[in-house]
Amino acid sequence: MHGHSDNETQNLTVLVVEDVDDARDLMRLELEERGYLVVEAADGAKAVEIALSERPDIILMDLTLPVMDGLAATAKIRSHEEMREVPIIAVTAHQESDFRAEAKASGFDAYVTKPIDVPWLDELIKGLLV
Repeated sequence: MHGHSDNETQNLTVLVVEDVDDARDLMRLELEERGYLVVEAADGAKAVEIALSERPDIILMDLTLPVMDGLAATAKIRSHEEMREVPIIAVTAHQESDFRAEAKASGFDAYVTKPIDVPWLDELIKGLLV
């Protein structure tokens, strides 16, 4: 693994899983602007496939996805030994009070609500990668 220093978001790969094209494009631009490399998936099944082939440093997983939802996709990714440690952030459309427990159980490390506050997300990612 590579070590992470404060300003070293340069070569971190983020897998953005989001089924709405516009939202995904926006996230990609915002993250690339901050120096991340971005790979994308538009549904849960694709997310699992790309997570395993690309081995991203962090995964941003929308929960409401076609084919396979975010919880199922995350559980599947977590079932692979080499993907146990990758931080996975759940993206949810609304603050769900009971979500925290469910998210933790499914293998998420944190969650953000839409619309995503990217500067805050950037800080969150840095915190998770320490």
